[in-house]
Amino acid sequence: METIPFEIRVLAWSGLLAAGQLVLLAVYANLQLGPQYLASARDEPRQITGMAARLQRAFQNQIEGLVLFSAAAVAVTFSGTSAAMTEACALAYIVARVVYVPLYWFGVPWLRTVAWAVGFFATVIMLASVVL
Repeated sequence: METIPFEIRVLAWSGLLAAGQLVLLAVYANLQLGPQYLASARDEPRQITGMAARLQRAFQNQIEGLVLFSAAAVAVTFSGTSAAMTEACALAYIVARVVYVPLYWFGVPWLRTVAWAVGFFATVIMLASVVL
């Protein structure tokens, strides 16, 4: 059996992180809006607020980051350019994303930005390693 590249494993973990965030968001939205509304057609829009809204924004940010990281992980894997550096970047990305979620959820401003930047630049370095 062929070994799965580390970057692809991190991609899978990133997808699981997004799934976990979605479940957490659903729980908080359900508590705030109620199951009756969430099961409805939602013809009358309602906004979630506070921690639930922060969870929603953190989830949306995870999906945006996941698009770029997916491109990086697939590009590194299929180009055969996986190396210790790309593995380190993948690890930095997932750690930064895991740290980012509670920082956003609890409204920690500057550390959240640092965590986002670490994940973003790790992804950019992975992408650049394929084309440069």
